[in-house]
Amino acid sequence: MNKYEVIFIVKLAEEEAMNGVIAKFESLIQNNGGSVEKIDRWGKRRLAYELKDHTEGYYVITHFAAPAAAVAELDRVMKITDEILRHMIIKKDE
Repeated sequence: MNKYEVIFIVKLAEEEAMNGVIAKFESLIQNNGGSVEKIDRWGKRRLAYELKDHTEGYYVITHFAAPAAAVAELDRVMKITDEILRHMIIKKDE
């Protein structure tokens, strides 16, 4: 398993809704054979430019280890999730 980090921006909503989105992706990684090492919540930040009619978002960075198939599934699900404004998955050097 390789190590990765994913940074994503969640649409601002009630705290419960944002926590639900974060938990959804944490469980997705674990259910596909990966393990979450650390979730770093940066919190609410102003965006550099407007994304999907939003000027602010909630930034989250997740460090995890997972097989390549789990990363592909994570990317696919993040692309179709309406609550995610942007995301980027990076493979870390060993």
